[in-house]
Amino acid sequence: MSTFSTRLLHWYRKNGRDLPWRKTTDPYTIWVSEILLQQTQVTTVIPYYHRFLDRFPTVHALALASIDDVLKCWQGLGYYARARHLSLAAKKVVCEHNGKVPSSFDDLVSLPGIGRSTAGAILNIAFGQRHPILDGNVKRVLSRYFCILGDLKEKNNLATLWQHAEAILPPKNADLFTQAIMDLGATICVPKSPNCTACPVSRGCLAYQKGLAHKLPEKTAKKKVPHYDFIAAIIYSGKKVLIKKRPEKGLLGGLWEFPGGKFIGDGEINALVEKEIGQCVSLSPLDVKIQHAFTHFKMTLHLFSGAVKKRTVSDPALKWVSILELSDYAFSAAHQAIVVRLQDGAEYL
Repeated sequence: MSTFSTRLLHWYRKNGRDLPWRKTTDPYTIWVSEILLQQTQVTTVIPYYHRFLDRFPTVHALALASIDDVLKCWQGLGYYARARHLSLAAKKVVCEHNGKVPSSFDDLVSLPGIGRSTAGAILNIAFGQRHPILDGNVKRVLSRYFCILGDLKEKNNLATLWQHAEAILPPKNADLFTQAIMDLGATICVPKSPNCTACPVSRGCLAYQKGLAHKLPEKTAKKKVPHYDFIAAIIYSGKKVLIKKRPEKGLLGGLWEFPGGKFIGDGEINALVEKEIGQCVSLSPLDVKIQHAFTHFKMTLHLFSGAVKKRTVSDPALKWVSILELSDYAFSAAHQAIVVRLQDGAEYL
């Protein structure tokens, strides 16, 4: 294992990526970067990283911010639970840890949105401690190096991966090693067509020796992704439109959207929207359909429009806003596409 870490660190010192969060050891900054990077590629994260820290430069600034402001800054990045957890965790850090990111593993994993691997990365990089990590890149590297067959999510395989992650971690330079093995997975030991000839640890890689590197990790049978039809109603009153805030918990929690929801059959559309907005409205279909895929299902968003005379609302989550004011609110990707059309001047789309 010392050979693995020695070769990997030597490779990293020459080939490590120049990333903005590697120019600091500030625990808050590193914490933010680790949350942003969960299930998201580096190239996508970089502009969000700068934008987020410009808007919330300290944990105190984040703790004081409204969840609406946090979600607006996060808009377009997806997996919005990360933003909600980050906001809640910042408040907890300020209230329970005097505004300092904890340097204790147990304290860190008690914060919303921080698991064992994320905590290990923060502690390694920000505090110079020694903790194994096991993100997606590392799992792929270890599954190939040790030729682990089967589903990596299976309990025994997962335990084996953690054991290997601990064994290969050097007693010193855990911060560099953590970043090195993530870089290896992101640039060399990639999911498809791994570049084994350029890999610094290929000599000891069992999958490479057996010609199995491109087949690991083994893919599990994918479940059929269901498809659902949703509607979104653009409801006008004069020059304003009606939007609604989603519940804080659940899918896309805390984001804004146009009234509507999942539907089956045209006959339910008016009733569905009227129940949501608390007044009668006659909706007309628009020749616009928006396709969007979530992790567990796909949807087609069918657009309708209508108008009401009075701007009454029976639900505090409902709000009348001008087309220009829509930019002040955080929408999911599918509903943001409607906002863009409206602000581009497509009246009634």
